[in-house]
Amino acid sequence: MEDYEVTVATGKRTNATTTNNVFIKLVGTDGESERKWLINKLGAAAFFRGLESTFTVPCPTSIGKLVLIEIDKKPLPLLPEDSWFPNKVQVTSPEGDTYHFPIYRWIDDNQVIRFREGTALRVFEDTHHLGKYNRAKELKQREEEYRWKVYAEGMPHCMKVDDPSSLPYEVRFSYTKATEFRLTAAAGILELRLKGLDDSEENWCSLDPLDDIFAFKRNDISDYVQQHWKDDDFFGYQMLNGVNPMMIRRCSVLPDNFPVTNEMVVIRGGGTLEEEMQKGNMFLLDYKCFDGVKANVINGKQQYLMAPLVLLHRTPDDKLMPIAIQLKQKPADDNPIFLPTDSEYDWLIAKIFVRSADFNEHQLNVHLLRTHLLAEVFAVSLLRNLPMVHPLHKLLVPHTRYTIQINFLARRLLISETGVFTQFAASGGEGMLTSLKTALSSVTYSSLCIPEDIAERGMESLPNFYYRDDGLKLWDIIHRFVQGVLGHYYKTDAEVKQDTELQKWIQDIFEHGFLSQQSTGIPQSFSSVADLVKFVTMVIFTSSCQHAAVNSGQYDYGGWMPNTPISLQRAPPTTKGTSSESTMLETLPNVSTTVQGMSTLWLLSKQSTDFVPLGEYPEEHFSEEVPCNLITDFQAQLKILSATINVRNKSLDIPYTYLDPLLVENSVAI
Repeated sequence: MEDYEVTVATGKRTNATTTNNVFIKLVGTDGESERKWLINKLGAAAFFRGLESTFTVPCPTSIGKLVLIEIDKKPLPLLPEDSWFPNKVQVTSPEGDTYHFPIYRWIDDNQVIRFREGTALRVFEDTHHLGKYNRAKELKQREEEYRWKVYAEGMPHCMKVDDPSSLPYEVRFSYTKATEFRLTAAAGILELRLKGLDDSEENWCSLDPLDDIFAFKRNDISDYVQQHWKDDDFFGYQMLNGVNPMMIRRCSVLPDNFPVTNEMVVIRGGGTLEEEMQKGNMFLLDYKCFDGVKANVINGKQQYLMAPLVLLHRTPDDKLMPIAIQLKQKPADDNPIFLPTDSEYDWLIAKIFVRSADFNEHQLNVHLLRTHLLAEVFAVSLLRNLPMVHPLHKLLVPHTRYTIQINFLARRLLISETGVFTQFAASGGEGMLTSLKTALSSVTYSSLCIPEDIAERGMESLPNFYYRDDGLKLWDIIHRFVQGVLGHYYKTDAEVKQDTELQKWIQDIFEHGFLSQQSTGIPQSFSSVADLVKFVTMVIFTSSCQHAAVNSGQYDYGGWMPNTPISLQRAPPTTKGTSSESTMLETLPNVSTTVQGMSTLWLLSKQSTDFVPLGEYPEEHFSEEVPCNLITDFQAQLKILSATINVRNKSLDIPYTYLDPLLVENSVAI
C-alpha cells in the first residue's frame, strides 16, 4: 500500500469554513485513488477558516505523476449544505514528490470538481489524455459562464449577467467587499436625506454652505483644492497631476480654429507665441470630443457642456499657466477668447467651464472607457479562453479581481437610465452614448501604452509631471516582470504562434473590446514573444496603475464642487465684462446635482479594507521556482519605487501618491 499525504488549506475569508464531509480522488498518469473521505483527529473542525489539515490517502500502488484531483463534499445527516472556500491542496507522493493544486474558489454544492496540478502548461504541451480532456471541458464550461453582451452599440462589449448573485463565485465580491460597498453607499444617501439636500433644486446663494455639507470627509488635498481652486497655477497643475493627466499635449502650431495672437497674451519672461512654441513651452487642451454633443436636461432645466480649447504656457519658474481659453470650437464674435487680463469673473467662469468639460471627459473616456470597460474585456476574454493551468491565466487572473462585478454595478448605478451620471452629469442623457462612441473611436494601442502616449503628446521633458515620472517607472518594472515570466514559458516566437489559446484570447479582445477596428492598432494575433510581453504589460498597467491614477483622487479634486462641476446650468458668457459672482453661482450646478456628484465621488474613491496592492499575490497560482522568484523580485522593485516616491513627496506642497505602488490596487475593483 502506497500512502499519499494530502494537506488542505482553507481560506481566511469570512464564512470560508465548512462542516460538510469532504472527499478527494487523486488522478495520476498511471492510475487513480479511490474517492477518499478526508477525516483526521480534528473531525468536523478540519476545514475551519484559516486552518491547514493533513490527511492520508492510500493507494494499492503508485499512481505515477499527479495530473489532477477531484473534490466534492456532502453535508452531514440532518445538517444543511454550506459553502467552503479552500485555498489550495498539496499532495506529497510516496516517492517524495510534492504537487500543488491551487483552488481559490467557493465550493457550494455536492458536484465533483476537478483541479489541475499547479505547474503551468501551454496547450501544445498538455499531452496527457486526462489533462487534455479536462482542459477542453473547463474551457467549454467557461464559455457558457462568461458570455459576451452588447450593452450599447459602439461600446466595448461586457459580460452577460442579470444580477451580481448570478456571477460565478470566482469573480464576485468577497463578503467584506460587498458589505463595505453597501454600507458606504447607504451612508452617503442617508446623510443627504437627513440634511434635506438630495432633492433640493435650489441654487447656491454663496459658496459658504458647501463647506458644511461633507465637512467630515475633508482631507489635506481637498482642503488645498478649496483654498487654491481659483489660482491659475493650480489650474495648470491639475492638468498634469490631477485625476485627468491625459488631455494635455505640447503645442507646436496653434490650431486654425483657435486664433490666439501675440497682442492678446502676456507671456512671462518675454518672447512671442511662436518663439515659445519652438522652445516647447506651449501646451494645448482640446475638448473637441464634446463638439455638437447634446448636453443633459436635469430637473427640467437645460445644462451646458462646452468643447473648449485652452492654451497653457510653461513659465521661467516652471509653472504651467493658462493664458487663453475659447469655450467653443468655432471662432465667432459670440465665442470670445478669454484671457487672464479679463475681469475676475469672466476668467474664472471660463476656467469653470473647462473644469466641467474636463470632469465629463475624465469620467466617460479616461476613467470609464479606458480603464473600467477595457479591463472587463481583458478579464472576460481571459476567463473564457485560458484555462487555470495556462501560464497567462496564472499571471493575469489577480488583475481581474472584482472587475466584472464593479462594472455591473457601474452600469446599473451610474450610467443606466436612472444612474447618477445619466441623471446629473452634463454629458448624461442623450449625449453619453454619443460621447462614449466618439471616445472609443479615438482609442489606439499606443495611447494605452504610457511610453508611447507620453512621446506622442510631446510631454517627455516638462518638469513636475509626476504622473509621467511614476507611470514610466511602473511600466518599466511591470515590463521586466512580464518579460521574465513569459520568457520562461515562451522561449521562441514560434511557441507564441503555436499557442492557439493565446491567439484566441487576443482575437476575442480585438473583436469584443475594440469592435474589430483595425485603426486602433490593437493586434489581432501575436507573432512574437516581444508582442505578447508588450500587450500583457499594457493589460496589467491599465488594470492597476492607470486606473489608480485616474480614480483614486476623484474626491480629492472633486469634493470641492466649484473645482470640478459635474454639470453647469447657465450658458457661457458671449461677451466680456458681463459676469459677476452672481453669474458664477447661477452657472454652478444646483444643490441636488452638487451633492449627488460629491457623494458619488466619495463612494468611487473609498478603498476597501480587503484592498490588494500591486504585486501582492495572496493567491499562489504559480508553484514553479522561476516565476515565484520573479514575483519576489517584482515586489522588491515596487517597494524601492514606493520609497523613492515617498522621499520626493515630502518636498511637495501637494504629494502625488496615486502611483505609489503600495496604494495602487492590483485590479479595477472600485
